[in-house]
Amino acid sequence: MSPSEPSPPSPEAQTTAPPFAAASLIGVVFINMLGFGIIVPLLPFYAKSFDAPPWQMALIFSAYSVGAFFGEPFWGRLSDRYGRKPILISTIMANGLCYLFLAFAPSIETAFVIRLLGGLAAGNGAVIQGYIADVTPPEKRARQLGYQGAAWNVGLIVGPSIGGLFAHTDMGPAGFRIPLFIASGLAFVCVAAVIAVIRESRVRQTDISHRASRWAAAGEALRHPVIGRLILLTFLVGFAFTGIESVFGLWAEARFGWSPREIGFAFACVGITAFLTQTLLTGRLSERFGEGPVLAVGMGMTVLSMLLQTVSTGGVMTTALMCFSAVGTSVAWPNVGALISRSADPHRQGQIMGLNNAAGALSRVLGPLSAGLVFAQVINGPFILGAAVVAPAILLALSASRRARG
Repeated sequence: MSPSEPSPPSPEAQTTAPPFAAASLIGVVFINMLGFGIIVPLLPFYAKSFDAPPWQMALIFSAYSVGAFFGEPFWGRLSDRYGRKPILISTIMANGLCYLFLAFAPSIETAFVIRLLGGLAAGNGAVIQGYIADVTPPEKRARQLGYQGAAWNVGLIVGPSIGGLFAHTDMGPAGFRIPLFIASGLAFVCVAAVIAVIRESRVRQTDISHRASRWAAAGEALRHPVIGRLILLTFLVGFAFTGIESVFGLWAEARFGWSPREIGFAFACVGITAFLTQTLLTGRLSERFGEGPVLAVGMGMTVLSMLLQTVSTGGVMTTALMCFSAVGTSVAWPNVGALISRSADPHRQGQIMGLNNAAGALSRVLGPLSAGLVFAQVINGPFILGAAVVAPAILLALSASRRARG
């Protein structure tokens, strides 16, 4: 069955979920992202402890996204067939082991391989989104996916403070072992929570007659009048947003002389804004006005904030524009997943969402590279490039919404 021919899940393909099933999983997401947040800000210093040059530091960052690019559709497809719970348990456990191995990596090359495998294991976002789609009515999915995004943001806000508290950069690679042990331990806590709390939302499917190969499924998804547009939107917006994020510190320092303190404060404001938006606004707006219009408005807010940032005077204006952009992306992103879940074959929710997440992972590799090259030539170039790339996403959102209604 193709993505363009959705059907309701059969009784054999889906089980009755317990109350608060999605909320329980979102709690697990928070614990997992807390561990992730502990490590990410420390990576440049971790790589530097091996006397790694800047290009190797960049590879340490990109390795995780490259792994996720391959992992998302793979784990999503497996979870469609074998169930969400066993895939969640195995991927989170593998990610915890990668944190543990990273603590004892003997060289930067070994650390790169571990990060690549960690990204592959952590590419389970599609499994989580598939579970939420399994247990949530279609009209409530944007709200639940917004809560998932909020848990993600809080983990990224709290995690860095824990990592900074326990890291000792003057001790070489050994100085990062305690934060890595904490991240690994949190991953194993997640595994225990999934085993104890999360009930499987699907039963194993033995009938695979309706399944296409992974390459055929990718072709079908890209040709689909709704899903194909949303996958392209995910890539374009992710390309622009991660590109700007990667050079923002250098841009703020060059334009306004900001120190890491001001940059950290601005990102904290962004995280708080995103959390409040996703918990208080996203679901309500989507249920009232529909996923497509809210998605388009969010993209418009993002474009406007990028353009205005080129004439920012710094300080309050720059931070306010960052928060305005955070509101736009926070009301937009959960609606992408909600629209895809409405349009995809219920038997292949994980696989299709995995393809969409893979597009996001690819954007996290190419976006920072492109933004860095543009920034070297024009200081405001990443914002101009970002606005030019995101603007077509507004039309993609409106078009996908019309097609979904049709």
